[in-house]
Amino acid sequence: MNIEEVQRMKQRFRIIGNAPELNRAIDVAMQVAPTDLTVLITGESGSGKDVIPKIIHDNSARKSRKYLAVNCGAIPEGTIDSELFGHVKGSFTNAINDRKGYFGEADGGTIFLDEVAELPLATQARLLRVLETGEFIRVGSSNVEKTDVRIVAATNVNLQRAIEQGRFREDLFYRLSTIPVKVPSLRERGNDILLLFRKFAADCAEKYHMPAIQLSDDARQKLLAYTWPGNVRQLKNITEQISIMAQQRLITADMLQGYLPEGPGPMLPMLAGTGQAENQFRDEREILYKVLFDLRRDVTDLKAQVNSLSQSATQVQPQPVSIITPHETIAPVQSRNVNDEADDDIQDTEVYVEETLSLDEVEKDMIRRALAKHGGKRRNAAADLNISERTLYRKIREYNLE
Repeated sequence: MNIEEVQRMKQRFRIIGNAPELNRAIDVAMQVAPTDLTVLITGESGSGKDVIPKIIHDNSARKSRKYLAVNCGAIPEGTIDSELFGHVKGSFTNAINDRKGYFGEADGGTIFLDEVAELPLATQARLLRVLETGEFIRVGSSNVEKTDVRIVAATNVNLQRAIEQGRFREDLFYRLSTIPVKVPSLRERGNDILLLFRKFAADCAEKYHMPAIQLSDDARQKLLAYTWPGNVRQLKNITEQISIMAQQRLITADMLQGYLPEGPGPMLPMLAGTGQAENQFRDEREILYKVLFDLRRDVTDLKAQVNSLSQSATQVQPQPVSIITPHETIAPVQSRNVNDEADDDIQDTEVYVEETLSLDEVEKDMIRRALAKHGGKRRNAAADLNISERTLYRKIREYNLE
């Protein structure tokens, strides 16, 4: 690793920190930049993944051509093919003109596909064709068009798990991850936390013409011990809050505690690594709602697997299971023989439907509360729920919450 080149790149892109994992990510980006290899950037939400594709583009032979950053999770599912690949006039309602799409506009340049795991499976297939042949077809057209685009993708999703769940194509994963780059989370960067705090405090002081806040020794230790689920984004927000709200400029550990959601203690398993989850839901009831919202798909998948196994086994004797929702308690499902009468099978089906409907109601209520909290602003509500805007649009339609 050329340390001097890495330091020069950090100064150029205003990257703060000296963690070895961060330096490694920058070094890999610089090495791969002169090539046309596809790069997959992984890391938690808010960790700063968006700077890596800029380094790659600006150090490549394509730096004089277009660089387009596309948030795949922010584009509604019904229009994402048109946005990426373009369309012809009259191909659908409101298609009053031809559109080139991002792959047409960025010909010769670089496209950064952020939140690539949010792409629908059909769009994933079209993206795979672009990666393999450089060809695509605009919506409503039958003409094959060519593009010369370097693709850099990023995700905070475990793609191996998404592949197992059938939500992401395995062949696309291998095409995207020719060169993997992992951006470390903030809690993995050690003293970089203090450097970033000092930088954000200085920026805020300059912007609002006030003395910069400083940390006492015990406050520094508390800052380093916190888990930072929202990473750099969360640290910046908290630093700005303290800068504006604190009456004193020397921040102690007790003062800092008031700005750290729920403190540095262990997070619930389903909330770990979800970014801003801790400061989105303040009381136990809403935390439970969040857990149930995240568990809904897992419960459905588990039920399908149990049903499939019961059909092939001679006898199934599962342990009693109890599912508790904020509204009701469902009695444990007793173990039974797969050769029981048909009416027993029907009864089991009814229990399964009741559980799913209960979770549906929780999810519906969760979305309604988030929309009300943000005055109907769907972008903010989606961020609060830790889901993409496209998923939120689909859920709103599904639950008739228009």
